[in-house]
Amino acid sequence: MRISDLLLPELDNELRITRTVLERVPDDRGEWKPHEKSFPMAHLAQLVARLPGWTLMVMNQTELDIAPVDGPKTAGYSIEKTATLLAEFDKNAAAARDCIAKSSDADYDVPWTLKAAGKAQFTMPRYQALRQSVLNHLVHHRAQLGIYLRLTDQKVPQMYGPTADERQ
Repeated sequence: MRISDLLLPELDNELRITRTVLERVPDDRGEWKPHEKSFPMAHLAQLVARLPGWTLMVMNQTELDIAPVDGPKTAGYSIEKTATLLAEFDKNAAAARDCIAKSSDADYDVPWTLKAAGKAQFTMPRYQALRQSVLNHLVHHRAQLGIYLRLTDQKVPQMYGPTADERQ
């Protein structure tokens, strides 16, 4: 079995769950954050919407500098409506799924490096980078967003089991 064939069912499940969480982000609480060191809710939701798009950076490049010294900075965060975030998520999710489906097993062995200001933060095979920097990263920030939903009295959707809002 190909690596892509193993990853796609997991990706599909995580994308389905993530979209459900994003659907619950209220348009009128974008600036809210649980702590002064935390992201505002809209910024966290935007990060979650963008993370599937990292699949293309991992699988189509051999490195990424997230803070280049002499170059364009990555796109900042903005306060967007939930519908805008969902459209961005859907576009990124479809592109991620297509990229993984088209990838060969050999593509996952290629070394990939994350840099900050030109300095390597880590180098690992693309498979590990995809798992760590995309899938696990997505689950991590989605869970944070679930906490934001709870703290703002939104209904928290089921992720891996029932929530207090959605008992079956």
